Amino acid sequence: MNYFARTALLLSNVLWLSACQPNPPSDTADIDSTTSGVAISQTINFNQQWQFTKADENGQPPADSWQTVQLPHTPNLEPEVVNDQWQGIAWYKKTFDAPASWHEKTVLLRFEAAMNVATVWLNDQQLGEHMGGYLPFTLDLTPYLQPGSNTLTVKLDNQDNPLTGPKPLGLLDFNTYGGLYRGVSVMVKDPLHITDEILADIPAGGGIFVTYPQVSEDVSRVNIKTHVANQSATPATFTLVQTLENKGQTISQQTQYTLEPGQAEHLEQHLTVEQARLWSPTQPNLYTLTTELRRNNELVERQQRKIGIREFAFNENHELLINGEKTFLRGVNRHQEYPFVGYAISPQADYRDAVKIKSAGFDYVRLSHYPHSPAFMQAADELGLVLLNAVLGWQFYNADPAFEAHIIDSCADLIRRDRNHASVIAWECSLNESDMPDEFIATLHNTVKTEYPGAFSAGWEKGYDIFVQARQHRLQHYSTPNQPYIVSEYGDWEYYAQNAGLNQDAWEGLKEEERTSRQLLNSGEKRLLQQALNLQEAHNDNFTVPAFADGYWVMFDYNRGYADDIESSGIMSLYRQPKYSYYFFQSQRSPEEVDNRYTSGPMVFIASDWQADSRPTVRVFSNAEQVKLYLNDTLIAQQTPDTDALSSHLAHPPFTFKLAGFEAGTLRAEALIEDQVVATHSVATASAPTQIALRIDESGMPVQAGVKDVVFVYAQLLDANGNPAFVNNIELSASSTGDITILNQSPIMTARGEAALLIEAGQQLSGATVTVSGPGLAAATLTF
Repeated sequence: MNYFARTALLLSNVLWLSACQPNPPSDTADIDSTTSGVAISQTINFNQQWQFTKADENGQPPADSWQTVQLPHTPNLEPEVVNDQWQGIAWYKKTFDAPASWHEKTVLLRFEAAMNVATVWLNDQQLGEHMGGYLPFTLDLTPYLQPGSNTLTVKLDNQDNPLTGPKPLGLLDFNTYGGLYRGVSVMVKDPLHITDEILADIPAGGGIFVTYPQVSEDVSRVNIKTHVANQSATPATFTLVQTLENKGQTISQQTQYTLEPGQAEHLEQHLTVEQARLWSPTQPNLYTLTTELRRNNELVERQQRKIGIREFAFNENHELLINGEKTFLRGVNRHQEYPFVGYAISPQADYRDAVKIKSAGFDYVRLSHYPHSPAFMQAADELGLVLLNAVLGWQFYNADPAFEAHIIDSCADLIRRDRNHASVIAWECSLNESDMPDEFIATLHNTVKTEYPGAFSAGWEKGYDIFVQARQHRLQHYSTPNQPYIVSEYGDWEYYAQNAGLNQDAWEGLKEEERTSRQLLNSGEKRLLQQALNLQEAHNDNFTVPAFADGYWVMFDYNRGYADDIESSGIMSLYRQPKYSYYFFQSQRSPEEVDNRYTSGPMVFIASDWQADSRPTVRVFSNAEQVKLYLNDTLIAQQTPDTDALSSHLAHPPFTFKLAGFEAGTLRAEALIEDQVVATHSVATASAPTQIALRIDESGMPVQAGVKDVVFVYAQLLDANGNPAFVNNIELSASSTGDITILNQSPIMTARGEAALLIEAGQQLSGATVTVSGPGLAAATLTF
């Protein structure tokens, strides 16, 4: 097995309470010697006051180079274009006091992720080694804690590793970064406790596992399997209480049990929910499940989580049924990378990404090509994003049995971590675009079934329940699937290269830049329109095959380990700024879907900058029945959607208006449903920029102090009349005051008239400011 310290079934866990909150919570203070006795099991945030250094040439920490850091942390702030990502050995250490009350408890340490091979010591005693940088691992500190001061030391090695994969970074199409880039917590537990689902290492067991044997609005049944251990020296009689709540509806059950010393059991309870509020992408109803252990009427442990009652199934035509209703999932692939900090982003930033994806009109995300953060999973539950959950893998297979064992263990731990999320439709325990032996495929498929009976496996080979195939592969190798089918990727590679193979190092027959979907935000109106047209054509074509979902490649631009440029097929930039194609997808959502947590409802967008070189043929994206287009308040036309071949299967085709020519001024579009104006958008010809407007991108989640939150601030160029000026490559200067940090490691340049800053919030935001200036531009200041 690839995890260490899987010592017994008697180790415990309290799931992070953040998993049950509608918004990611603030960090709690580290515990110290003044903490009072622990009455019940509790989770303590361990993200503050770490020491960090990079290793010397011998792999050891230099004596005088430690710096104080807070998690999440990256060992190296990278430039905007990362073509030489830092790889090496990083060291972390943390000194903390263990109160006397801990010494009669079980004390566990949980890392949510550490890139990539971690070795951990407590008080100079090595606890073990963990391989793999995307999934959690939990250690039992109990035998090693000493009264008073203790020192935890972590060595991380993020260099290429053939036993964890994927390809070496020099050949890989994305970066893996490094560090303790997700949170760490300490769990102080009573001898009677609920076990840790990872450390317990029990197929389909450990911790709490929630399933739904019956799902309907009339009556649903919720099965809750709780693994409870008694590590005390005497028998323990206790009551296990399950309570389910949603908008005033409360269902509860309590049962008394007795466990002998050293005994651990899975205890199953069933709740019947009448008039159930079911979870779906359009109605992501969540119940709060509270699990309590009580002994002699005193609370010993409480866990809370959000769950969604739902059923994913397929009919005889392999069409997806969500709670019995036929559904097509319009989706996208996501890389979790941010500029400069890589993977080291806050839970709040993950939530903002999910809001952007939902606002773009998507209901499904393929988590490519590795496990994403628990915070993103939680946001998907809350917002209604169906997820295809994946292990790490990309065009790499190693016949070493240790490699296969690591992937199998990763599949099991991925399911154990995420099995209670309503959003997960299937488990992609498959090495993406990698030639795998049939026996290995069968083992991975069976691992899914063992860990989650009744769940769906998915992979790009035919040995899984769900077949995932990219459109570029389909173009040359397609045969009608006889099983449920997802178009895993589309819209990029088939417009970028002529080959449909799996080796992206072999760039055969690259198309001219004007034809590719890889267009940066500053590529200009013509190329951004071409990207949107490619996506329209490809998405329209996906409806000609019997797929139940498709996933555009990709949501956000990202860095590539083996290339000297940014992969720019995203519908948003690396800095999360929308391109025209973002609004094409947004227009495919029904205008009847309205949710105030993200952009929804009727929309209209003019895909033009309306400058002197703009095309007189204007494309407008809208989900309305008709659109009126005005130029300088004069009606050009009132039209219904296009009916050409590239629109034949779309829910809401674009509207194409042909003007006589360019005339400076304002284009205004009005979207109409039942002859009523339901949305408007305008764009004006801008003169030279004279000023800057600053805005902070909160995307449904206000910036939060004390948790190392990272947030974008955008600097938009405006002309004297306040019109956006779409000018590229203007270098701006930025400064800050107060407890915030500007993280940009590259020149701050405008793209389509807007530059982006990445800001890290400190311990408090009061009075913090950002000021941006530029040549010939009036400076602007934003106060947090």
